[in-house]
Amino acid sequence: MQSKKILLVDDDRDLLELLSIRLTAAGYETILADSAEAAINYLDISRPQLVISDMQMGDLDGMALFEHIHRNIPTLPVIILTAYGTIPDAVAATQRGIFGYLTKPYDPKILLSQIKRAIELAPVVDLPPGNAPVPAWRKNIITQSAVMEDLLAKVGRVAQGDASVLLSGESGVGKELFARAIHQASRRCDRPFITINCAAIPEQLLESELFGHVKGAFTGAVRDHKGLFQLAEGGSLFLDEIGDMPLLLQAKLLHALQERVIRPVGSSETVPIDVRIISATHRDLKAEIEEGNFREDLYYRLFVVGLTIPSLAQRREDIPLLANHFLRVFAEKHQRDVNGFSPEAISFLLAAPWPGNIRQFMNVIEQSVVMSAVPLISVELIGDAIHKDEEQMTSFEEARRQFERDYLVKVLKITAGNVTQAAKLAKRNRTEFYKLLQRHQLDFTLYKSLQEKV
Repeated sequence: MQSKKILLVDDDRDLLELLSIRLTAAGYETILADSAEAAINYLDISRPQLVISDMQMGDLDGMALFEHIHRNIPTLPVIILTAYGTIPDAVAATQRGIFGYLTKPYDPKILLSQIKRAIELAPVVDLPPGNAPVPAWRKNIITQSAVMEDLLAKVGRVAQGDASVLLSGESGVGKELFARAIHQASRRCDRPFITINCAAIPEQLLESELFGHVKGAFTGAVRDHKGLFQLAEGGSLFLDEIGDMPLLLQAKLLHALQERVIRPVGSSETVPIDVRIISATHRDLKAEIEEGNFREDLYYRLFVVGLTIPSLAQRREDIPLLANHFLRVFAEKHQRDVNGFSPEAISFLLAAPWPGNIRQFMNVIEQSVVMSAVPLISVELIGDAIHKDEEQMTSFEEARRQFERDYLVKVLKITAGNVTQAAKLAKRNRTEFYKLLQRHQLDFTLYKSLQEKV
């Protein structure tokens, strides 16, 4: 049986020990904290199933502790014990979200009954103990967050079927990691898991990469080439950044999903496929549909099941756990004698905004490990790494936008502002090319006048 951990908080050490003895005898594991501050520190690094706190304590009382928990770990139940309670106080407390409110001296039977009910209703977030190993499919997902545990429970259920899954979330949250988890937890786990980034491959090559081509299909096609659909046969195909797929290819992908066949480029024959599709995007696909950039019928083919990956800011309770995990990984990788963080460094990590999510977080930890001259990473080193990362790190979307604008400027210069010629050179129709110019606020007439001046 999994141990049920309860965090006990009281500044009276004798009462704390007495309560611990009673609950241990009832089969619970207890963690003791003699102040609200100590309890908050513990919650930064681990997660119990329940918190029982005294009301009257030093600088932070039981209600202040509850407010902190309710704000940061809303699914964690809290029971308040007080010597000064009244019925109106109890009603007010439960209206604010406190699970239980008992006055001292409390009835042990009532307390045990409330504990049992609270733990039964609360989501279980602890990893299984040693005699019940973590499933292989989730070993690479480091978390103690209730939000993440809810998501992982959905992943486990979704993986049992063959429905297409659309993963959404900000850049850097780990969508590919979850796609792999779905595959590894499925009946297809012993078959290939193939990935492709739809935004990283030019349109002319993307069709061939997905569907394959036959010899002679185009210049340079000197032999038959199997596409990723065929390579993923029996397994899963992960289409990352699906929101960036060109409309023409969206139509061909839709046909492949509907008919369960593909046609390699240059071939007159179709090939049957048995592939599960997992796709991901950081875009709002409904907004893309309204703007005419994404097919609505394809959206519903991909969005049989939708899962949203939370940002790092939405799972801050995982930050200390992730920090120590990546510290061990990078200390071993770079052979550095670094084994921890100062309390100030952990506080800094907890408070940082993390716009780049896990990807940025890993980069900061790795920089800090490499640069640390002592075993304990300081807050100054973390701050410096975050600052440098923000200076150097350009988001994929920003980089893509800048590349696109630079390309358009170059084409307009070459063609002296002739939109027809520029569109042909870019292999886009005039309407689409005009839209690109409008998106980047480029006035093609300026390039005509520029030629006249030259």
